[in-house]
Amino acid sequence: MRIAVIGTGYVGLVSGACFSEFGVSTMCVDKDAGKIERLKRGEIPIYEPGLDDLVAKNVKAGRLGFTTEIEHAVPDADAVFIAVGTPSRRGDGHADLSYVYGAAEEIALNLKGYTVVVTKSTVPVGTGREVAKIIRRTRPDAEFDVCSNPEFLREGSAIEDFMRPDRVVIGTDSDRARAVMRALYRPLYLIETPIVMTSLETSELIKYAANTFLAAKITFINEIADLCEKVGADVHDVAKGIGLDGRIGKKFLHPGPGYGGSCFPKDTLALVKTAQDYGSPLRIIETVVDINTKRKKAMADRIVEACGGSLQGKTVAVLGVTFKPNTDDMRDAPSLDIIPALQAAGAKVRAYDPAGMHEAEKMIPGVEWCTSAYDTLPDADCVAILTEWNEFRALDLKRVVDLMRAPVMVDLRNVYNPEDMEMAGFAYSCVGRPSRLEINARRDKVST
Repeated sequence: MRIAVIGTGYVGLVSGACFSEFGVSTMCVDKDAGKIERLKRGEIPIYEPGLDDLVAKNVKAGRLGFTTEIEHAVPDADAVFIAVGTPSRRGDGHADLSYVYGAAEEIALNLKGYTVVVTKSTVPVGTGREVAKIIRRTRPDAEFDVCSNPEFLREGSAIEDFMRPDRVVIGTDSDRARAVMRALYRPLYLIETPIVMTSLETSELIKYAANTFLAAKITFINEIADLCEKVGADVHDVAKGIGLDGRIGKKFLHPGPGYGGSCFPKDTLALVKTAQDYGSPLRIIETVVDINTKRKKAMADRIVEACGGSLQGKTVAVLGVTFKPNTDDMRDAPSLDIIPALQAAGAKVRAYDPAGMHEAEKMIPGVEWCTSAYDTLPDADCVAILTEWNEFRALDLKRVVDLMRAPVMVDLRNVYNPEDMEMAGFAYSCVGRPSRLEINARRDKVST
């Protein structure tokens, strides 16, 4: 089989490489000539573990190629995947579908024979129908069907997610299109991956419903963490206690500074806007969006408080700026709100991230970027962990204390144990876990 993938961003490049690993002849298309040339040289424009080797292997095998010319990829394809960006539209939060619709027009002009046009991008309900209208209007003689096939890739583990997914969702009204999609995903049938066959509209909504539910789960545990701090409970024990309930599950119950990345912020907002447009508002998700926005400011305030209520003239060392580890993605990362708030409060900020600094320095001016975690620490008044990269989990705590002006740590990812940090000499603040001093103070208050 042959496919074309329009767009070589995160979803397009990972999907194209993985389909080629399945044995499918895959041509990835992008208008960015510089990006295509870099890909042809084996340079991967995104940070995703294992992707460089996967691309190189399949290019060498002749199953994966890259081009700027859509007319070289679409005519011979059994299926064409639209994997372009759908960012939040400025001003109203709706998904910007201009790239999707533009791709549909170009695909229409180059169709030859029966082709399945697949929306791989995250798109609101009704987009697939509109793509079909665009293709029919542009090429009335075209023989095609439109299918929705949303991705469920986690940055940092995307290849495993594609190769061994929890499920594959395929939305189409056409038996012919279903047959093509089944053939493409045949390797997953062999490992008994659940395949959900449904309608276009249902498939589109499944993607948004999944992401907004996970965002709500993160927001829920963050609010429980705040309550834990007030009552002297441990949020990790709460998360374990409820996560062992099979109806709830343990994933996405990790407290922190709020969700970010390329999916949750824009998808929650887009679903809120879609629901409002259809007169069926999603009050829970509206609240999730509001809480997450405010939480980032609250995390900056927590750092100020840990430094005695003022950052004027002080230095804060920041460890991690990407929204999660194992990615260089800075989209809607909490650091984009937290660091400027620290600077506005008078702090000098030094920061280090294993993969995200190249992107971050374009987005956060005035930061001193360092070459290691330890380089951020000399004479620092506070160190704040914003991203839980593995290399931050085993810092030499004695060295950290010796380097800093004041041994203050604000651990927004709960990497360390409060008792261990207090024994190491830190004034330690984390999320949803009381310190030993706080527990003892509460016990003393109760006993009196």
